[in-house]
Amino acid sequence: MNGTDTPADGTSGTSGTIHAALDGLGPLARQLGQIHTRLWREQVHQDLTGPQFTVLGLLRTHGPMDQGTLGTLASLDKSTAAPMLERLRHRGLVAITKDDKDRRRKLVTITDAGRELATTLAPAVVGISEEMLAHFNPVERDQFLSLMRRAVEAAKQ
Repeated sequence: MNGTDTPADGTSGTSGTIHAALDGLGPLARQLGQIHTRLWREQVHQDLTGPQFTVLGLLRTHGPMDQGTLGTLASLDKSTAAPMLERLRHRGLVAITKDDKDRRRKLVTITDAGRELATTLAPAVVGISEEMLAHFNPVERDQFLSLMRRAVEAAKQ
């Protein structure tokens, strides 16, 4: 023993649990997020956040949709979806209208400027992923992304 409640190799007891926590998902996810954020600022930015790009990308690929559906597909909580969409509307990247059939529903449509921005930035966004996954072979990339998707989906349930 080394004067703590764990052997010198740090594999058991309270210290072992702390080591496991420090090497666990939380710290790794945080570090991965920090790296992605740094690369985003350097290579994409355009005063556009990752979630805003996701919204534009979804509208670009799926067409107009109601605000609730868009929020769900983009994994946005209700408290952030409306202000984000308003910022995008203010910049002329989306249009928000009331649904003629249900005046309580808001429909969101990408504008030409939003479509152009999403299309222009998409290669840089893909480039960030490529850079972050460069040390994996193609099979490892697929496995890593698949496992991440499974973890996210399981956490949503």
